[in-house]
Amino acid sequence: MTTPDQVPAMAPVRSRNTAVLVWLRVVIAVGLAIDAFVHFQLAASYQMAFPGGIGGGNLFRVQAVVAILAGLYVLIRGSRLSYLVAAVVALSAFAAIVSSVYIQLPAIGPIPAMYEPIWFFDKALSAVAEGVAGVLAVIGLFLVGRATRKDSAG
Repeated sequence: MTTPDQVPAMAPVRSRNTAVLVWLRVVIAVGLAIDAFVHFQLAASYQMAFPGGIGGGNLFRVQAVVAILAGLYVLIRGSRLSYLVAAVVALSAFAAIVSSVYIQLPAIGPIPAMYEPIWFFDKALSAVAEGVAGVLAVIGLFLVGRATRKDSAG
């Protein structure tokens, strides 16, 4: 049980945590928005370059839409689930872009082989945005979990 003299000491900590979580949500959403923008920009050229299966461009369009939805979800909701979704979307896109540069994977079902062993500005920008958003989403997931445990214990 808390006494009245303990409440003011806890309030600044709680507001600082809230500010950090809001900042995380905004940066994660911006990272996912950059990811979506780059994928929409490159979709047409990747459809021509990798036309097999459902096509590279269509994969890019799907990725862009999923990134937008995940970014909005974490921005609006800020729940553990939203951080988890943002982390999965961002880190899976990051893994895909890095593996497309360094690993020559074959086509898998309708997904075309998209080996492209070069880095260029848009690709690097997307990778950085995805990596930052993914790492921050994992951090947010743990911070929200910790705050929830503290609130239920107090």
